[in-house]
Amino acid sequence: MSTNQWFLLVGCLMLARGLAATTISRSPFTSAIVYLGVGILLGPTLLNIFGFDPKRESALLEIMAQIALLISLFSAGIKMPVPFKLKRWDAPLRLAWISMTLTVALVALFGYYVLQLPAGAAVLLGGILAPTDPVLATDVQVRHAGDKDQLRFTLTCEAGMNDGSAFPFVLLGLGMLGLPEAGGHHLHWLLVDVLWGTIGAILVGVAAGAGVARLGWQLRIVEPKHEIMDDLVGLGMIGVVYGVASLCKTSGFLAVFFAAVALRQTELILAGAPKDRHGLMEPDTAKSEVAQASETHEAPQVVSTEALAFKEHLERLSELTLVLLLGGMISLRQMDWQAVGTAAFLFLVARPLSVFAGLAGSATSMRMRAMTGWFGVRGIGSIFYLMFAVEAGLPAALAEQLTRIALFVVMLSILVHGFSVKPLMDTLWRRT
Repeated sequence: MSTNQWFLLVGCLMLARGLAATTISRSPFTSAIVYLGVGILLGPTLLNIFGFDPKRESALLEIMAQIALLISLFSAGIKMPVPFKLKRWDAPLRLAWISMTLTVALVALFGYYVLQLPAGAAVLLGGILAPTDPVLATDVQVRHAGDKDQLRFTLTCEAGMNDGSAFPFVLLGLGMLGLPEAGGHHLHWLLVDVLWGTIGAILVGVAAGAGVARLGWQLRIVEPKHEIMDDLVGLGMIGVVYGVASLCKTSGFLAVFFAAVALRQTELILAGAPKDRHGLMEPDTAKSEVAQASETHEAPQVVSTEALAFKEHLERLSELTLVLLLGGMISLRQMDWQAVGTAAFLFLVARPLSVFAGLAGSATSMRMRAMTGWFGVRGIGSIFYLMFAVEAGLPAALAEQLTRIALFVVMLSILVHGFSVKPLMDTLWRRT
């Protein structure tokens, strides 16, 4: 397709998505299914108008997925409830580390014994498919700052953290395959990639988020008051945090998520926002202590609130582009038992087992565990780690096999979870 045709296609999809927002919200499918359907229709499966070779364009696809991930992680962190309470975060913390590790192990065993992959490639496949991505199933992600639905909070928070916690397993798999760019494994992997990669990322993210929040707050309340371009501050913070975390050999994704969490937490605490009956701060700054003490009875604007709308628009654009390209990367004629079998094992065995095991002994209900066990949507994170592995020097035969399996698993996840999210949310998880 020519550049003009690409502009026409993407522009039409954006117009249709914008004008049909209410129709899609009431329909039994998600917007990601629409983008995927258009990609499959125009791609190699049917009309063959355009195609996108993920192996040849792996560098471009890696950058695109990386940017989309960073934007979605920042948006997810902004929406987390304030203040941070370990009791409320217990379930997503368990899911992001315990359940995610179990998922990697189960998929690796399936890859080694059923798919006959080398041990390193099996671990790599587990790392690629383990992280969840509720961005592609909008009804199971936190919809706005202040959303108190426990299921949406748990799934969004889990996805915000496990994109970072899966990275060490991708490095482990690459290291086991002997790729030099992945570094060593065993003790170095445990101490540097896992422990320091996690702890260091949280420290970098929290320090940056809290620092930017306090700086922005001071600039807005001192005389003379300063105007702040919140969108640029948010984007700049994403770039700086990711860059600093990567230079410090920590997880940049995890750092960006916790930077957004710390930014929101600090700003609402500084604003003195009121609490609801659950002890959570409301984003209604008109009733805050700072607003009541000011002459205009209005609290200063905050970076997190003002930047969120812009980030959500970028998030939707990234989703449209990447899912459309996904349809152009696959041909349904090439779907084999390995892809379908891996998807079935992941959706029906690995994800539910790891969730129930990870949440054992927690305060979550059985209904909560069942819904969480089903909605493990795979998406942008899996595409990024797949392209990262290809760019790291994955052997051609393994790259082709893992690419085929991973892309079809993402496609099936978009379809299966996308069609089931609204019926299940409206019946098994209907709020009273």
